[in-house]
Amino acid sequence: MQLRRILYVEDDTDIRDVVALALEVVGGLEVCLCACGKDALQAAIDFLPDLVVLDVMMPDMDGPATLVALRRLPELAQVPVVFMTAKVQPSEVAEFLSLGAVDVVAKPFDPMTLADSLRQIWRRLESERRDQKPGFPEDN
Repeated sequence: MQLRRILYVEDDTDIRDVVALALEVVGGLEVCLCACGKDALQAAIDFLPDLVVLDVMMPDMDGPATLVALRRLPELAQVPVVFMTAKVQPSEVAEFLSLGAVDVVAKPFDPMTLADSLRQIWRRLESERRDQKPGFPEDN
């Protein structure tokens, strides 16, 4: 399965705009943008993303709290989540992974390669799924 739909949650308007350009225009992906965790919970069920990318530090409901809330929704419980943050010390990354994130993308990021970075994470996840399930059909 190819990565097609990304839900991106970021409270900073400028970063949200850059990510939209990076993923939609440069990356050719369909993106749903949300300014906060609460908006993401409402939009995610209708949008049904392949992948969720969350900012860590947001007011009211931060990225980790949003991840916990997404996991409570049956439609989204298995959707992979990536954190995008400047908090990338090894102990911080380990904490994010322990919360259930599949990866962490560092800020600042390169808008020209962001879509490729997310696709690389997606391919790794797909490979891991195939390795865990004997007979997993190959993607065309």
